[in-house]
This record gives sequence, structure tokens and C-alpha cells, in this order.
Amino acid sequence: MIKQESLNAINPKREIIDGSEKFVYALPCEELRPWISNFTLSFPDEESISDKYTIMPHGSVTLVYYHNESGLQHMLFGATTEPKKVGEIANKCDVIFIIEFQPAGFFPFSGIKQNQLLNTIDSLATINPLIDKTLREFFLKEELAESLFVKVEKLLADNIQEKYPVELTAAIQLITENSGKLTSKSISQRVSYSERQLNRFFNQYLGISLKAFSRIVRVNHSLRLLNQAQKSLMEIFVALGYYDSSHFIKDFKIVCGITPQEYRKNMSDFYSEVAKF
Repeated sequence: MIKQESLNAINPKREIIDGSEKFVYALPCEELRPWISNFTLSFPDEESISDKYTIMPHGSVTLVYYHNESGLQHMLFGATTEPKKVGEIANKCDVIFIIEFQPAGFFPFSGIKQNQLLNTIDSLATINPLIDKTLREFFLKEELAESLFVKVEKLLADNIQEKYPVELTAAIQLITENSGKLTSKSISQRVSYSERQLNRFFNQYLGISLKAFSRIVRVNHSLRLLNQAQKSLMEIFVALGYYDSSHFIKDFKIVCGITPQEYRKNMSDFYSEVAKF
């Protein structure tokens, strides 16, 4: 199993988003970045992760392997539109390995309609047993973080089953580059595809509608701004293209289940994505 000290021996050429002696957020190789957002390797404890620790929705699939007193476990989180509280599980683990997929990034490895996984916690073994079996072996046998990353990259690169329409890729890019501020009509016009067809693509390949994904992206940008104490609520909702605070707060509560003010009071209890948007 991965040794914590191996976090200090990761290939210096690998791009690291963030890290410490207890965790690392690492980007995958260039080849996989259209599908994989980042890897997370963590050695948590109750001091670093509270029981209330909650993952905010980011509209993408997340695959988690972890080891605790019960042995090796795993969870496959489908695309989420609601917060998931994970602290009580996470802070009891010896080590956690996470593969965060890009929006629509899990489809090429599963081949199933992603709306079937919406807001579910499933098992990869029921969807792609070969990848699940191999990932389990890597997790248990590898001792070095970099070695784990390299083997997982090769496994995933070798198992991309099919790709998705270029119009969907263009629409996702427009949404993320514009912080979720564009209307569905504007996106449809820019990619020269009907809103109805785009929504069909979004539900099939992401698992959620175009409008819901745009809202999630917009709110995720607001989380980053809320993390900056000097930013006022007015500055934030204006920067995100809202006409007033009530519409911003409404969207925020739909996605996060709490108000922006409540989030700011307890920021350490929440995890928001670090690489996708």
C-alpha cells in the first residue's frame, strides 16, 4: 500500500495543484486531461477532516478507493447536484485515492448513460469490473505515489471505449470558460446545435441538463470567490453576472443546500473542486 513519505518523491515534472505532507492534488498526463481532472492521494485524520466535511456538487463522476480498519473499500459517485457528507468515513481512513473525472469524462470508460448514475453512490465493479479489479491491485501493491499515478494513467488510457460529440465538448468549454454565465440559447447558437439536442447530449454524457451544469459551474466559481475574505457578497454576485443577491442566493442554495453566508462561516467543513473550472 502507498506510503505517506512517498508524497515527497513524486516526479518533479508532474504538475501538482496543491499538497502537503498529508495529501497531494496532482494533474494526470496530458493524454488523459480531456477525461480526468486530477488525482488526489490523502492520508487523513480527525484533525484535518471533520465529521461534517462535505463535498460540494461539481457535476462530474468521482471514483474513490480507501483503506480503513475494514480493509479496502471503494465508492463511485455519479455526477452530483447535491452536497455529499463524507467526513465520518474519510477521517477514519489510513489512505484515500481519488480519481476526479472531467464533466462527461467517465462516459468513455463506462459506455452507459450518465443520468443513470445521477446522485448515486455505486460500485465500479458493476460497470467496468476489469478496471475495478486492476485499480484494487494497484492500490494494495504499490508503495510509491508516483508509481501508482503512472500505472493508473496507463490503465485508463488503454481503456477509453468511445468518445463523445465535438459539439458537447465545445458546449462544456463555453460554459466553463464563461463561468456558467451564458444562457442555454447563447450556447446553442455558438455551437450551431439545438438546445433540445444539446440537452440530450448533456443528460447522456454528463448525467445532468445543460442548465443544471451551467448553474453548478457558476456556483463553483462563487465558492472560489467566497474563499477570498476581502470579497463582498455584492462583488461576487456582480462578477458572476447576477442582477441581484436574491437570485445568486437562490442558485447557491439549490446547489449547496446552504446560503453563501453559512458557507463562509464554516468553509473548512467543505470541499469544492480544485481543477475543473
